[in-house]
Amino acid sequence: MNVIEVNGLSKAYKGFQLKDISFRIESGYITGLIGQNGAGKSTLIRLLLQLIRPDRGEIKLFGLDPSMHEKEIKERIGFVLDESHFYEHLTAMEMKRVTAPFYKRWNEASFLQYMDRFELPLRKKIKEYSKGMKMKLSLAFALSHEAELLILDEPTAGLDPVVRREVIDLLQEFIQDEGRSVLLSTHITTDLDAVADYILFLQRGQLIFHHSMEEIQETYSIVRGGTMHIAEAKRRFIGCRETSIGFEGLAKNAAELTRVLPGANVSPATLEDIMYYTARGGARHGQSIG
Repeated sequence: MNVIEVNGLSKAYKGFQLKDISFRIESGYITGLIGQNGAGKSTLIRLLLQLIRPDRGEIKLFGLDPSMHEKEIKERIGFVLDESHFYEHLTAMEMKRVTAPFYKRWNEASFLQYMDRFELPLRKKIKEYSKGMKMKLSLAFALSHEAELLILDEPTAGLDPVVRREVIDLLQEFIQDEGRSVLLSTHITTDLDAVADYILFLQRGQLIFHHSMEEIQETYSIVRGGTMHIAEAKRRFIGCRETSIGFEGLAKNAAELTRVLPGANVSPATLEDIMYYTARGGARHGQSIG
């Protein structure tokens, strides 16, 4: 079953446009949403959550139209945005009393367990929480009403490594239950290395690719070579830069390229490599490397 279906989705602002985005996300997986700041990640998430309306296109969540089944869908989604959405003059317990009645499947025992696990004081005002504590509080709320889909917008941004690891571990636990899914937007690509099954890559409002991690690892490589092949590398690579001893660039099907670039060294490309070199060479390559 597809937990998210997007067809021809577009949204325009002054100076930015999300352009004709289409993809499917099957249930039971963690999908990473990557791209530079301003690529359209937060716009896409807000469209999925019906916080803003598209100019064109169709969205379905759990096979349902959000414009017609908004309440039912939001019962099944837990979300964490990059900005706090709490009434910060309230304590966590007071905020819980405001939030819980909106969810038929609110699980009080789970909420208290998460609060204890995260060492979050129930009777402390939220404005007195640190950024990491507020993020963990958002997760406690998102996970306490038996959500089937978590949508997370930069949940680890600005957090220390220990808290970031806690968040990633929690997502791995969440996905163990069959039928649960995660859409995780982040520019910290290393957070996705151990947990993501699929990657959605946005660049300047366009969908560059939607691949499994296995496909990415098999398809994209970093190739390094000497100065005599710089011109050929620039012509053939997705993105390329000159170094003090030659060139380094992102390539597809590197095994074939090494036949025309003798002596070149090939190594796996990271998600960060793919983002960096696509930004350098994407305009020349039509923005699409999928």
